Amino acid sequence: MRIAMVAPLEMRVPPVGYGGTELVVSLLTEELVRRGHEVTLFASGDSRTTAELVPGGPRFLRGSQRNKAILSLLNVVACLERAEEFDLIHNHTCLEGLATAGLVRTPVLTTLHGGLSGDWLLLFERYRGWYNTISRSAKSLLPPKERFAGVIYNAIDCASFPWPPRKQREFLLSLSRISPEKGTHHAIEVARRRREALVIAGNVDDVDRPYFESEVLPRIDGELIHYHGEADAGAKRELLSRARCLLAPITWDEPFGLFLAEAMACGTPVVAFRRGAVPEVVEHGVTGFVVDSLDEMTQAIDRLGEISPRACRQRVEERFDVPRMVDDYLEAYERILAASNRRPDRPRPLEPVGKGRLAA
Repeated sequence: MRIAMVAPLEMRVPPVGYGGTELVVSLLTEELVRRGHEVTLFASGDSRTTAELVPGGPRFLRGSQRNKAILSLLNVVACLERAEEFDLIHNHTCLEGLATAGLVRTPVLTTLHGGLSGDWLLLFERYRGWYNTISRSAKSLLPPKERFAGVIYNAIDCASFPWPPRKQREFLLSLSRISPEKGTHHAIEVARRRREALVIAGNVDDVDRPYFESEVLPRIDGELIHYHGEADAGAKRELLSRARCLLAPITWDEPFGLFLAEAMACGTPVVAFRRGAVPEVVEHGVTGFVVDSLDEMTQAIDRLGEISPRACRQRVEERFDVPRMVDDYLEAYERILAASNRRPDRPRPLEPVGKGRLAA
């Protein structure tokens, strides 16, 4: 099958630090290539991939002074100009991909990685391609629309997370973008109530800088509340493997939450608010606790001993690992192509694992 994969330009593929969409794009792309499909990746020029890379610019845009709207649109247009070369276009952008999908005959599948509201719903209403969501919760928040390709959960590379788990766990962990919707201030309050050390690891976007400086930074004392900064792939795994639990006091309807699955892959329980896809990812009483208030979150930490690290890891291996996600997307691709009366090229024979590695 000839697949065009269109990634956002915010971060490279895979991301250096925080970048959930770009991580999913990377895992999906590399596994499709490994299975013999011809994938062309439209992403930042510093991306690392075994697919054919079409750069949308020399490097990712976070922190740069480049015009993100223009470059992101040109990245999508570069794909659409070659649309007839592909059996299917898999779009992971929102504004640019949704607005332009109807300009080509090649079927377009858009994965909605975030929520839509306001005028974004008008854009969704006029979108003429196929779409999928990354949780049942995310689907429930959308108006009815045809060409729904299903709920396909995100995935992580489970084998890349440390196992077996450490016996000694040292601190509570808040690992996510630092923002009001991620509830960093709530995690601090839980740690203060319990008088337990909390490590905060995450990036701060420009829009969230006032929140960080007023609600988070003044409470970092280096004794009870510690700030690690943004964690790269290695630091993230190290922190997750050392944490007693991951706190996720989110205040918005999280569409999936890769950080939840990443914690469980390390055998680390999750204590999270009942918002968005949390109940779909975290099994209450088995891989962590799904709670409704700060009081319940504070009390749930007393029950961490009830959670089996093996159960956490097993849930990720069964439901949120890469092979399952790619199987689901390939099934969706086939259904879309059948509905569009298009026959995909047959993939090349599957290469043995270990052959198509990421470029250094």
